[in-house]
Amino acid sequence: MRLRAALTTVVLTALLPVGSAVPAVAAPDQGVLLTVSGSANTWIRGVVLHCPPGPDDRHPDALGACAALDAADGDFDSLAGDPHPCTHEDDPVTVTAEGARQGDAVDWRHTYPNACLMDAVTGPVFRF
Repeated sequence: MRLRAALTTVVLTALLPVGSAVPAVAAPDQGVLLTVSGSANTWIRGVVLHCPPGPDDRHPDALGACAALDAADGDFDSLAGDPHPCTHEDDPVTVTAEGARQGDAVDWRHTYPNACLMDAVTGPVFRF
């Protein structure tokens, strides 16, 4: 948990302009840090998602991800996803979402059996 908090702080601090302070409390426009990591954290990637997206957002389908979250009323467990067939490959991936969305704190984590199933369940949100 401390490692995740430290990683979040490092990533968010790196995204701020020089001279900016990291807010003590999540601001509504802070965005949500989304991460995807492989089994035993052998690899990790992440992106900050803002809804609505801004011109500097790095999520490749920020509009689609925001629309999916809006349709789920911000509940990551209620994402409609993009149902499609997947193999039964056992190669777990863990996804996290931390930050603030529309003034509400977000702290969510889930492990899927493989990347295909993650994609089928979460749709465009974790496609980066």
